[in-house]
Amino acid sequence: MRALSAAISRRVEELRPTAVNRILAEVKAFEAEGRKPVSLMRGEPDLKTPPHIVEAAFEALRNGRTGYPDNRGEPRLREAVAAKLARDNDLNYDPGAEILVTTGATFGIQTALTSIVDLRDEVMLPDPVYDAYHSPIRLAGAVPRAVAAKVRDGRFTLTAEALERAWNPACKALLLNTPWNPVGTVLRRDELEAIAGFVLKRDMILLSDEIYEAITYDGVRHVSPASLSAEVRARCVLINSLSKTYSMTGWRVGYVAAPKVLADAMLLVLQQSSRGPATFVQDAAAVALAGPQDCVAEMQAEYARRRALVMEALSGLRSVRLLPPEGGFFAMVDARAAGLPSDVVRRKLLAEHGVVVVDGAAYGEAAEGTLRVSFAGGGENLKQGLGRLREGLARL
Repeated sequence: MRALSAAISRRVEELRPTAVNRILAEVKAFEAEGRKPVSLMRGEPDLKTPPHIVEAAFEALRNGRTGYPDNRGEPRLREAVAAKLARDNDLNYDPGAEILVTTGATFGIQTALTSIVDLRDEVMLPDPVYDAYHSPIRLAGAVPRAVAAKVRDGRFTLTAEALERAWNPACKALLLNTPWNPVGTVLRRDELEAIAGFVLKRDMILLSDEIYEAITYDGVRHVSPASLSAEVRARCVLINSLSKTYSMTGWRVGYVAAPKVLADAMLLVLQQSSRGPATFVQDAAAVALAGPQDCVAEMQAEYARRRALVMEALSGLRSVRLLPPEGGFFAMVDARAAGLPSDVVRRKLLAEHGVVVVDGAAYGEAAEGTLRVSFAGGGENLKQGLGRLREGLARL
């Protein structure tokens, strides 16, 4: 009889733990020694879901909203998504045919990939990029194809020329993230136009993950690629969730917007795999999108204050430089001048200074020599962590 390990699918064998999960295992070993590290690693906001959204969920529960949801998503939420896209992104989508509600943005990405790619197709994505993108690509039977980004004028950039160099006929889709995790770049309209031109030229599908859209700084504004032109909209799947904008990470509610033919294909996938978020969660999400947006502005202002603390704490260091993030709540520290692999630097910071960050190499070769620092959490944790981080970086 074969060992059970022989029954594991090749797709699963190709998967690897995410960087955060890998590092968490090391942190647990560190804590087992009786030491207390400070984490600047996680991408989960410490801000609470705004009270009016929480109350909307309670009200829905009191009204008996606990049955199966509409597989497309509750009509009220789809209508709220359509209104939000028109209000914030200058986009018009039919809530009855072009919008689907998903169990978070991660499942939206998985659903889109499953609907679009075939076995051994390739999905292009920037390098560096959020490492958890690779697994849904592989689970869909496709192959990730990295496109090397470069640091120019203190920010990572992705060009059409780099995309052309990496392209081959097996490439069927491009997965884009703006604001861009981990590097903090918010792709500008002219950059997006060049990237979109490449997508159209090569007859590809653009998957646009816009989960950090509301968190931008210094007057920089998010632009959705789908808003560039009717031609781009026709080749684009917009993916988003309420996790970051409304601090609703545990609610697991997101959405996709796409042309009807793609939305219909994704609905078939959803019907086989998920009923979607609970009805009372969808009711609360509708209130979040359609209600007062003051809470969004307040959270963005808090992240801006934390960003300023990071920039102040890490300024003036001899061997490292900070790449100021334009969006999101991660900052990249360029420590290449130290001449050490980023994972070695990360381990030294944990072992010698008790501060947890992520090595840039975990997100791709183009980020080797950098570190990702999270300011999703604030307060004393951020203050203490930045103090330890500065001390450690100063000793490199």
